[in-house]
Amino acid sequence: MEAIMETVLYGVLAAALGAAAPWVVAAEAPHGHDGHPAQLQLDHGRKWATDEPLRSNMSAIRAVLETRLAALHRGTLTKADYQVIGATVEHHVGKIVAECKLPPQADAMLHLVVADLIAGADALQGKTPTVPSTGARQVVQALDAYGAYFQHPGWQPLH
Repeated sequence: MEAIMETVLYGVLAAALGAAAPWVVAAEAPHGHDGHPAQLQLDHGRKWATDEPLRSNMSAIRAVLETRLAALHRGTLTKADYQVIGATVEHHVGKIVAECKLPPQADAMLHLVVADLIAGADALQGKTPTVPSTGARQVVQALDAYGAYFQHPGWQPLH
């Protein structure tokens, strides 16, 4: 749990500095200052294993964005819409943190995705100076990265 919080803080800091994602910020350095990976990587060319709590909560996060994706692209979401999306993302990330049990290396990779989800959720809810639409895009990018690096049968990118 402590390692997750460190990674979350790193992700929030990266977002505050204007980075789209922590793996972009750290592209020059393969490991962060705390020894955790600084960019997403495959598991020897394969996607990382997942468990049911991770898959079901990531699917729920994806679903809330998918139903509002057209409005997001049109720029017609209200402040209340953004807050609902952000609260939903935050709720499911909390469940991932509490319930997901991955091997240490897969967990370390997941921390990078979780950090972006939390930073995006905070922006969506107005907890940071980042505009909510940017937070929504950050969540979409994190979901797409999750699908590219983690085994999740049937997962489709949102773009």
